[in-house]
Amino acid sequence: MNKYYDMITIENVSVAFEDFYALKNINLTLDEKRIGIIGSNGSGKSTFARLINGLQLPSEGKVEIDGLATCKNGKAIRRKVGFIFQNPDHQIIFPIVEEDIAFGLKNIGYNKAEIHQKIDSLLAAYGVTHLRYKKSHLLSGGEKQLLAILSVLVMEPTYIVFDEPSTFLDLKNKRKILQVMEKLNQTIIVVTHDLDLLTHFDRVLLFEQGSLVANDIPSAAIKAYQKLIYDPL
Repeated sequence: MNKYYDMITIENVSVAFEDFYALKNINLTLDEKRIGIIGSNGSGKSTFARLINGLQLPSEGKVEIDGLATCKNGKAIRRKVGFIFQNPDHQIIFPIVEEDIAFGLKNIGYNKAEIHQKIDSLLAAYGVTHLRYKKSHLLSGGEKQLLAILSVLVMEPTYIVFDEPSTFLDLKNKRKILQVMEKLNQTIIVVTHDLDLLTHFDRVLLFEQGSLVANDIPSAAIKAYQKLIYDPL
């Protein structure tokens, strides 16, 4: 059995941008199914999330997903790790829902019949077959967020990173998206300011000024974050 299976390892990782460090000397092993990432704006949490699927490469150190280094195995990492952007408009590429979901499958060589079947199954599973031929830019905020998720899910990743998934949603659509997230079989890593979302997670990471300052169960990490807000470093 591969000892790295279902494991993210971050070893002596720093990320530098010109004259400052967004992250400094991070060491972690992550093997839980539900991982939250919190911190103030500019704390390094989004940079950390982007490390996990190779959108950001470390300036120093090594990031491995199931034993594969992000700096050497970009294509394989992107198959393993899906990324849901904060704003779905930055992720949706094609004008029709079906086309957007099909894009990744075409790139990896699925034929038309296979693509049609996979899209059929996915839309039916989430009760949105009526959206198949809709114009992507005319969808509601919640529907756009769901489309972004479905376009990742169709690729069957092992991990999915969500960057502030509820930021642009009203309460009704936020609940719908959170229900979708709760049912996912994949490991999910969620960057969020919505602390209530993390209550039942396995682990929460707290970043501040580029450093990992808490790595604990949700209640303890959130308490540390609240203390930082009122008693900053």
